[in-house]
Amino acid sequence: MFAEFGVLNFWTYFFGAVFIVLVPGPNTLFVLKTSVAHGVKKGYLAASGVFVGDAVLMFMAYAGVATLIKTTPVLFSVVRYLGAIYLLYLGGKMLYATFILKGQASDQSGAVPGGAILRRSLVLSLTNPKAILFYVSFFVQFIDVKAAHPGMAFFILASVLELISFGYLTFLIFSGAFVTQYVRTRTRLVKLGNALTGMLFVGFAARLASLQS
Repeated sequence: MFAEFGVLNFWTYFFGAVFIVLVPGPNTLFVLKTSVAHGVKKGYLAASGVFVGDAVLMFMAYAGVATLIKTTPVLFSVVRYLGAIYLLYLGGKMLYATFILKGQASDQSGAVPGGAILRRSLVLSLTNPKAILFYVSFFVQFIDVKAAHPGMAFFILASVLELISFGYLTFLIFSGAFVTQYVRTRTRLVKLGNALTGMLFVGFAARLASLQS
């Protein structure tokens, strides 16, 4: 399928992409938390940051920038630590709001502007070295560089990945909004969810900081 456009082993790519999208990560966790706390509209704002970040990283892979980052230890380390620091910041902020500010965080569910949500989501995507490694080591394996127009194959694979991501994030957004109907008035459940999310972000930060190039 799409072989005439320079795509190699499309269905292998498709199922591999589905599996990778379904693996929990900071991006999907942030989208889910946003939809739970702020509803469908802001959930999609968070998802938009993921889509834009992925598109930028895919273009970087196509342009060779991602390969440069992967093969240059210093650049890889810079991106890795920036991502870890940002995840640690987000996780620490959630834990602080949960345990220090106590119930105030749940009372501010509508106070976060859309621009801030989009910016946080975009930064999470762009400072994710695992995504860079994916686009360099997995993504480009399915493009025939000898094809007449390899850019078309790249566009097809990128579009497929974005569609898979859109479907999965849509499921998370509406699931999160649905759950909100039941937990919004249950302060202990809200605090527990925020605490678990904060600890997961801290865990992601630790794992990212220990990632080897």
